[in-house]
Amino acid sequence: MKSASTLDFLTEALRCLPGIGPKSAQRMAYHLMQHDRDGAAMLGRALTQAVETVHHCASCNTFTENAQCDTCMDDSRDATLLCVVETPADQLMIEQTMTYKGLYFVLMGRLSPLDGIGPKDLHLERLIQRATDGVVTEVVLATNFTNEGEATAHYISETLKSRSVQVSRLARGVPVGGELEYVDAGTIARAMLDRRAT
Repeated sequence: MKSASTLDFLTEALRCLPGIGPKSAQRMAYHLMQHDRDGAAMLGRALTQAVETVHHCASCNTFTENAQCDTCMDDSRDATLLCVVETPADQLMIEQTMTYKGLYFVLMGRLSPLDGIGPKDLHLERLIQRATDGVVTEVVLATNFTNEGEATAHYISETLKSRSVQVSRLARGVPVGGELEYVDAGTIARAMLDRRAT
């Protein structure tokens, strides 16, 4: 059995990207080597730098290069509002609506028992501690409207309501089964403005 070549290794590495199958990864690898070696080198440096310098915000768990992210450090944000999202991409989409001025907590996933992802994997103890710090008065659940996102929202809602925290959920302007990252900013803005108590 022949050993994997460097191109095979590159192709396999590219397959870790979402939505990239074996053929797409192979096309990307050959394109980079044939047409854009400078781009490939820059991509390699950027990935190495990101892996070495990007980590989680101590407050909201999103990606940052500092102890706290720019949003958490912004004194103009409303610290009484805490919006819970699944990913940094979801947080970015909500920010682009310019309708929400509170702070965030990024779960970095969603509950999925079939995939072995439970409450501890989502840092829910940190979320609960943050939501019950005496500053937060409302937690806005902005998880996706997938089965896993709904289960995650329900779990968080029940946990926080048992601690007398006011909880609201994005309105259904976001389509069922939709993921925030792929929903237009206008729809998210309407859902944020029309959020409801859970």
